[in-house]
Parts: sequence; C-alpha cells; structure tokens
Amino acid sequence: MSRHYDVDAVRKEFPAVERMVYLDSGFQTPLASPVKAAIELFLRESFETAGPKSVWLDRVEQTRVKVARFLGVTADEIAFTKNTSESMNIAANALPLQAGDNVLMIHGDHPNNAYAFLNLQRKGVEIRFVPMTDIVDADSFAPFIDNKTRAISMSHVTFHAGHCFDIESVGAMCARKKLYFVVDVMQAIGVVPVDAKAIGASFIGSGSHKGLLVPQGLGLLYWDKSLGELEPAYMAAASLADVPSDLIARPDKMAPSPAARRFELGNFNLPAVHALGASLDMIEQIGVQNIQNHCFDLGDHLIARLDELGVRLVGPRDRKHRAPHIYVIALPAADWLGHFEENGVRVSPERDGIRVSLGMFNTATDIDRLIDVIRRRGLGRPSVAA
Repeated sequence: MSRHYDVDAVRKEFPAVERMVYLDSGFQTPLASPVKAAIELFLRESFETAGPKSVWLDRVEQTRVKVARFLGVTADEIAFTKNTSESMNIAANALPLQAGDNVLMIHGDHPNNAYAFLNLQRKGVEIRFVPMTDIVDADSFAPFIDNKTRAISMSHVTFHAGHCFDIESVGAMCARKKLYFVVDVMQAIGVVPVDAKAIGASFIGSGSHKGLLVPQGLGLLYWDKSLGELEPAYMAAASLADVPSDLIARPDKMAPSPAARRFELGNFNLPAVHALGASLDMIEQIGVQNIQNHCFDLGDHLIARLDELGVRLVGPRDRKHRAPHIYVIALPAADWLGHFEENGVRVSPERDGIRVSLGMFNTATDIDRLIDVIRRRGLGRPSVAA
C-alpha cells in the first residue's frame, strides 16, 4: 500500500512487473498500457490510412504543450530531440564560448554530459571538473570560478549513486555571475518535480525512457527563450523563422526560429511523441510529488532493511540529498548480478555496486523480495561486507 496513491491500480498498467521484481527504472521503465495504446493508435492509423500527417503533427504540438506545462514553461521553449546526449550536445554547441573560456562540471557525472562539453576542447575551451561529494551546491563550484568561466553543466540526479544535487542554488549563483547553466534531468524527470524557471537554467536536457515511461529514441530540450543569442550549431528548413513555401534555400533568409524549434532538425519520432503525450497524462493524474513521496517511502524501507543485514548503501542516505528512487547497494556487480537475475529480480550493475531504481509501480513487497534474495545467499560472504 501507499499513503500517496493507489499503487495497486497503477501496477495493473504495467503487466511486466507481475512477471518479475522490476527494480530497474533507472535503465528503462516497462511499457505501460496507456503508452502502448498510444503507439498502437499511431500504427493503426499508419497501417489503415497511410498516415494522417496533419493529425500527427497536431498531436506533436499538443504534446509540446504538455511538456511545457510539466516543466513550468511555455511551449515555444520546448524542442524535441533524439535523446539526452543530443540535447546536451545541442546545448554545449549553442553556448557562445571562445578559446580560453572555461566550463565547470562535476567529476564522475554522466559521461555523455561530459563528452558534449569535452568536445569543445578542440575549440580551445577548458573544461574544469569539480569534485563530487554527497552534497553539491553553489558553494561546491564557487572556488573554481574565475573571470573566464562562462558556464556550469551538471546533472540534477546522478545515475550511479542517486545523489540529488541542489541545482536551484547553482542556478541562482549562475544568474548573479551571468553564467550559462545547463542541466541534465534525465534521471529526475517524472519522479522528481522539475521547475525550469525555479532552476534558472539556460538549457535543460532529458530523454524520455526512464521516469517519462516512453521507449528509447525521444529527447527533450528546454531553452530559456530570453537567451536569444543561443543559436543552433546546425540548420535545417524546420529550424528557420520563415520556412520557404517552395523549399528553395535562400542564403539571405536564414534567421532561426524565435521558438525552441530552432534546435529541431525536422521529422519527429512520431510514435514516441504520441507515447509521451499519453505518459504525461498518466503521470499528471497521479502527481509527480506523489510519485516522489512514494519512492522516498520505499527508499526508507530499503535502507532500513539493508541496515538490518549490515549491507552498505553507496551515496547519500538523507532525503535532502538523495534522489527518491535511485539506490546503489555495495554488492560487487560481477558477483551479484547473475544471482539477482536467477531469482527474477531486475536490477543494474553500477560502478560501485548494484543499482536499485524504483518506479511509480513498485511496492514494499518488491523491496522485501530483493532483501530475501540477498539474505538467501548468506551474509558471511566477503562480497556482502558493510
């Protein structure tokens, strides 16, 4: 049971979770019935009518509005991309950085965020890495800022240990110091409330196959439209303010769109956009805050049960500094992953252990079954050291 919503009803929308103990939503969530139905509608329309493209494109714009509402912004600040990596690369290359400028990042953050900016080294941009600790906030970056610092880029929630960083304090500092601020919310969105304006970000990037419940292949990009100097590093007809009706390219008419579609390259992943519209309806009906609180409760239960076994948790324990849904258990993945698989428990190997990542459909029973699988192997083994 949950104190926050009817989890049993939600579970019925995810048939896969009745076939296994699914604790791997930080990798990808199982398909939910409403999401499957949206994809099937697209396929049926394509199969039966060869595709009502105008209807499909109208649904794209409806979904764009839903994404904007979800993030607390306007629809013209939302672009669709392929994934988080593309969103972060778009952001990195849109910043007006010059040789000698520097960007601050967190050591050990997601590599595809880091690589997007490390690639700018070929232009003479310096990337400085700030040490990762359980608490990262504005004070963590302040000692590394100098008169050549132009931007900070970081994740909201870490994939490898479930840190939840104080991005609002960093955003406020960036505003004071006139720095660009780029945030990867892939591991947060759909479980942790994301308010783009409160964050104060220049760009926010994400994919949609984790907390947003959509199969892989669709990403999101928020752009603060007040930052008109941030332009795409590439261009297509769809990126323009005025798309030529005859589709003849004219070098004197290349102004980018005043909306975030300046960062789009044309054709969309239409089935995934349809799916996202359905998943956002489902998430909003439950409430992100409720999902977050439910996962926090499950996380508290997990921590308590691990403490009973004397098994260590990697990363922060305090709700203030941990993500509600990502927990890494200090059990060597090489020794333990196969054991979990053999016992019908789906988890992920991570750099410091086994990652347990929760979804809106998980229950305390799932946690207890995980603990039982750990206990069954015995606590006297060296790999279960506290």
